[in-house]
Amino acid sequence: MEVILLEKVDRLGTLGDKVNVKSGFARNFLLPQGKATSATAENLEAFEARRAELEKQAADALAAAEARKAKLDGMEVTITVRAGNEGKLFGSVGPVDLAEHVTALGTELAKREIRMPHGAIRQAGEYDIAVHLLTDVDATLKLTVIGQEEE
Repeated sequence: MEVILLEKVDRLGTLGDKVNVKSGFARNFLLPQGKATSATAENLEAFEARRAELEKQAADALAAAEARKAKLDGMEVTITVRAGNEGKLFGSVGPVDLAEHVTALGTELAKREIRMPHGAIRQAGEYDIAVHLLTDVDATLKLTVIGQEEE
């Protein structure tokens, strides 16, 4: 199925690109999320009429993401969690916990923006956490998990 991208999509293309994708991907993801429209002649004309508006929205989103990256990049976050005597946590620290903690510190962060490819943290220590703000905008947080032993 041929679609016109209305915004930049990872590993697919940028605004205005005409790409061929599998019909299920287009029907279930790109079209409902407003990331693309089917590549018909009338949709192509409508896109060209709105191109300047869409490019301005993309530039505004990029500027906002870059501003958030400046705040988040290198930010040091410390979370104290109950743990056993060897530093193994009772429970874990996941994206929800980290997002709530960073938001409480004054910088907005959503759990869907946090990338933890190895899963939740279950051991006390220092970690570098990747934050994906926009297609080309990534930041790195420094997370320190302190295990507090029960007395």
